Amino acid sequence: MSIEFLKQVIEQYGYLALFIGTFLEGETILLLAGFAAQSPQFGLDLRWVVLSAFAGSLAGDQTAFFIGRHYGRKLVAKSEKWRARSEKVHGMLAKYHEVLILSFRFFYGLRNLTPFVLGTAEISVRKFFLLNAIGAAVWAVAFALTGYVFGSLLENVLTRVIDNVHHAELAVLGLVAVAMAVLWVVRRVRRR
Repeated sequence: MSIEFLKQVIEQYGYLALFIGTFLEGETILLLAGFAAQSPQFGLDLRWVVLSAFAGSLAGDQTAFFIGRHYGRKLVAKSEKWRARSEKVHGMLAKYHEVLILSFRFFYGLRNLTPFVLGTAEISVRKFFLLNAIGAAVWAVAFALTGYVFGSLLENVLTRVIDNVHHAELAVLGLVAVAMAVLWVVRRVRRR
């Protein structure tokens, strides 16, 4: 999924795209929405960006928790891979109980699986909801503000990189052509 595609989605569908994106995963689309909030071209308000991201993240993780609560043990028992990951999350839960629930969305690779696995643990729905809501709020504010503050800087860097890709492609193509010519000459010399 390219950055340009995500920008188009944000421009066309705004807060709904952000809600759905953060329901499913979210870091990249939230950073872009934060950037869009500081750019008059998109017309997004930072407060609504944070609220949409909070609601999407909270709803997605609560859904995964309830799926884990009702179907998790059966699904985990069927898959060796899921069982190993589940044991890892349960081990972290034993050591870092509340901290894990508050922070799992900040760690790549834990965001989607952890609320599902936590649904299989003996955690009350109320406790998970409260800690999940706090974590979602902190996450939404942190990533939206990062996109808002650093968005224009990142866009300038990305624009420069993309503009220079053409020059880099030409340089690589030239090096490949030179290397092939050298190999051809070396082979010709060896045959004689």
